[in-house]
Amino acid sequence: MNTGSASAVGHEVTTELPIINIASTTVLPYAGSYASKRTRALRAWMITAPVDLAALLVPLLFTQRYWRGTIFMAMLTVVIFAAGGLYRARRHVSLLDELPSLFGRLLASAAVVAIIAAMRHDSVDYVAGFMRCVALSGGLVILGRAVTRTATVVARKRRWVEHNAIIIGSGQVAVELARLLRRYPRYGLRFAGCVDAEPNGEVSGAPLLGTLDDLEDTLRLVECDVLIVAEPRLSEAALMEILRRPAYAACDLWVVPRLWGSGSQGRLPDHIGAIPVVQIRDTTLSGPRWAMKRASDIMFASMALVLLSPLFVLCAIATFLEGGRGIFFRQERIGRYGQPFQVIKFRSMRPVDEHESQTNWSIADDRRVGPVGRFMRRTSLDELPQLWNILRGDMTVVGPRPERPYFVEKFSAEHPDYAMRHRVPVGLTGLAQVSGLRGDTPISDRARFDNYYIENWSLWLDTKVLLRTIAEVFRGGGR
Repeated sequence: MNTGSASAVGHEVTTELPIINIASTTVLPYAGSYASKRTRALRAWMITAPVDLAALLVPLLFTQRYWRGTIFMAMLTVVIFAAGGLYRARRHVSLLDELPSLFGRLLASAAVVAIIAAMRHDSVDYVAGFMRCVALSGGLVILGRAVTRTATVVARKRRWVEHNAIIIGSGQVAVELARLLRRYPRYGLRFAGCVDAEPNGEVSGAPLLGTLDDLEDTLRLVECDVLIVAEPRLSEAALMEILRRPAYAACDLWVVPRLWGSGSQGRLPDHIGAIPVVQIRDTTLSGPRWAMKRASDIMFASMALVLLSPLFVLCAIATFLEGGRGIFFRQERIGRYGQPFQVIKFRSMRPVDEHESQTNWSIADDRRVGPVGRFMRRTSLDELPQLWNILRGDMTVVGPRPERPYFVEKFSAEHPDYAMRHRVPVGLTGLAQVSGLRGDTPISDRARFDNYYIENWSLWLDTKVLLRTIAEVFRGGGR
């Protein structure tokens, strides 16, 4: 079930680390097992979330009087638990570690439902009866957690459930982690080997599968699900540039923090044999997070197309009156994973030829832009047809802004982080744009904001960007 400092790590070692040639090795000594192959798709939430939901719905077996409130309470509690990270994998599984967070979130959910029940039903007896059901559900949630946590530990110890793990690093911390994973299966990880920037580390007891340059092939060969970063011989910036690649999106990423306490703020503490570890959030949008974002995109684009249809008609008429036929403008842009697509906009001017269209950076002061086109660009109304791109799946509502192939190639060569923004679909609006990075602003700053958005995505962050975008439109802060 993929469910500080390490200065206390023991002895000093000086033995040469054995190196395994991945290209010529058919069977790796630590690669794979029947359990790791069978349980590769298993995740922590698949066990705990159904049990939590069942516990919250148990009162329906005794009475249907409060069925609406019970169902709402169940859904709200599961959402609050998910937001608090209570369905994320943990290496050290302990109900006692989770109890404070469980109690706090159960009480918050119960308070919300109780207030709604009191407002809808002006009856003390009704609210008191409903709260008895809530108390029963809460107690069963704690009991269910105790059962699932015990089952998880037992399954791990008996190696019924395990996931292949590669340690990035070859120092003393990496060696100690390898020893702990092999000795204590309770952490749910099967040690597959180490990788590092240079194949000449002086540590003992663990095979070096190759270098970071070979990591993608190594992951595939050993069927790795988990990466643990433990003092690699590489700078953090260079390492993150590697780990941001789409090939590693399916792996859970854990890090041994270099300073005590630097990894436990705002989240449940975790460790492997008292070596603190922190799980890094997804470096790309995938899985349930992407499904949630895509669903919100479809809802937003559909509603916007309906509600703004009168504005579409007015923009189309104004564009036709100023520039004649051909009110829409299509241009090739680069989207997710570097795939080209045709973006749709209201035409604000006509370029001399296609080469100018693809390579002219800015037309803000171009005399060919008429009053209507200038107004539409200043208020970003020319971007409205991109709602159709969103429905098609070419774009998302909030994300890095799309750019033309010529400039993508140019900026990617000049700024190493620029290409990383294509881990997600491009957006109608973005964090960089609402942060003032429009027009002739540094590309490196835009790339940094775009990558920050990807690695810290949440529905609330999307909401904040949309609210700031609306404010920019009313201020006329477009191009």
